[in-house]
Amino acid sequence: MVDERKAATARKPRADAQRNRIRLLETAKAAFAEKGPGASLDEIARTAGVGAGTLYRHFPTRDALIEAVYCNETEQLVAAATRLAETHSPTSALREWLLLFVDYMATKHGMYEALNSIVGGTSELYSASTEQMKRAIAKLIDHAVASGDIRLDLDPLDLLRALAGVANMSAGPDGKQAAKRMVDILIAGVRIQT
Repeated sequence: MVDERKAATARKPRADAQRNRIRLLETAKAAFAEKGPGASLDEIARTAGVGAGTLYRHFPTRDALIEAVYCNETEQLVAAATRLAETHSPTSALREWLLLFVDYMATKHGMYEALNSIVGGTSELYSASTEQMKRAIAKLIDHAVASGDIRLDLDPLDLLRALAGVANMSAGPDGKQAAKRMVDILIAGVRIQT
């Protein structure tokens, strides 16, 4: 009986269940960014085209949904590092990933109020995502350094800190656009001149 339960929980979710989950995450991201932690879960379910029961099956609490949205964004960004490394030149992969990081920061800022509403705080959530980001950017930087395209005599996290600092200095699209311009400045600063 115990083995049957383990096998049942280890099964991959059905395709429609996975699609519902993704729609719920995307819809919740937009709702929390717009309305903060008070966004209606029933409205999120309705907008995603599913019933409230489906939402609660995937995310039994508001905190679970908020955490899942944040973790999903982090996972997508980390996966993009691998995908970009396989499909772009090393420097181009790093640049494209940094641009995606700017979008990630904008999402995180939009959800700031919702994230801060999580019971028990976000320190573990942020700590885990920081570690994932470190590994992703280190992989891209190591690849670019090995190719001879860039030199890097600073901590890879300094690139992320620079972008986050620019994005934090001015709220809204101006901060995001300034951070995206900063990507090209940073890339030019670490590129080896031939």
